[in-house]
Amino acid sequence: MTKRRIESRMLHSYLHDSSAVVGSVILFISVLAALLAPWITPQNPYDLEKVSLEYFLTPPIWMDGGHAPFLLGTDDQGRCIFSTIIYGCRTSLIVGFSVVLIAGTFGVTMGLLAGYYGGKLDAITMRLADTFYSFSTTLLAFLFLGIFGKGSVSIVIIAICIADWVKYGRTMRGSVLEVKQEAYIMAAKATGAGDLRLLVRHLLPNAIPPIFVIVAVDLAVVIMLEATLSFLGVGVPLTEPSLGMMVAIGKNYIYAGMWWMIVFPGAALIFLVVGINLFADWLREELNPKIERKG
Repeated sequence: MTKRRIESRMLHSYLHDSSAVVGSVILFISVLAALLAPWITPQNPYDLEKVSLEYFLTPPIWMDGGHAPFLLGTDDQGRCIFSTIIYGCRTSLIVGFSVVLIAGTFGVTMGLLAGYYGGKLDAITMRLADTFYSFSTTLLAFLFLGIFGKGSVSIVIIAICIADWVKYGRTMRGSVLEVKQEAYIMAAKATGAGDLRLLVRHLLPNAIPPIFVIVAVDLAVVIMLEATLSFLGVGVPLTEPSLGMMVAIGKNYIYAGMWWMIVFPGAALIFLVVGINLFADWLREELNPKIERKG
């Protein structure tokens, strides 16, 4: 099957899969809103000059006491809930994409080298991966954040990367072990192709498709992990927006009737994660030949 026919089939499959379309639209809207946050929100909720306790716990605009520009109300600091959600989504997406890029690059590189060279490098890499894999990602991230301290978004990204690279490394190694037995790899070796050429030109392009599925799924996992860590108080600092932290603050007011402080941030987090998972499910079906495609 030619490359053009594969692309045409995938495009046709995507356009006829309502879940994939809905998921990608949700992700696109979330990314666009995060990029345009300074222009589409009534305030920067983390600019102290623009936040006033005068608007403390203002309800949503359609309720008694609600008023513009606070569409979804305000929190206990007088910050606009809508603005905080948009800025919180931006933090979630920054952490998600950064972790996927850094952990994915490191894991793919380690898996590629371990699978190709084997021997001691493979043994050391896999034992290290097994050690990390024996703990939950949340627990490892919690541990490293406890060591490094809660200082910035970059610290959260590093802590999650340390725990998250394993799945990429193990998957890439398995894929390389399978691909390197193919006839075209043997033929390339016979023609005198060097290790670098074999790794970059032949093994990497043919072994990497399973990684794309992991990237799509892992993006949602990392976003939920960042929200979980922030909810527990070890994630991003209080000076940074976070959906998880908003939920943590909102739970203290839920029984006092200020439901909007927890419902809207929680719904935004679910909305974002579900959208990513819908698209990831379609991608998994397309890139896994063992799954029978619909239609």
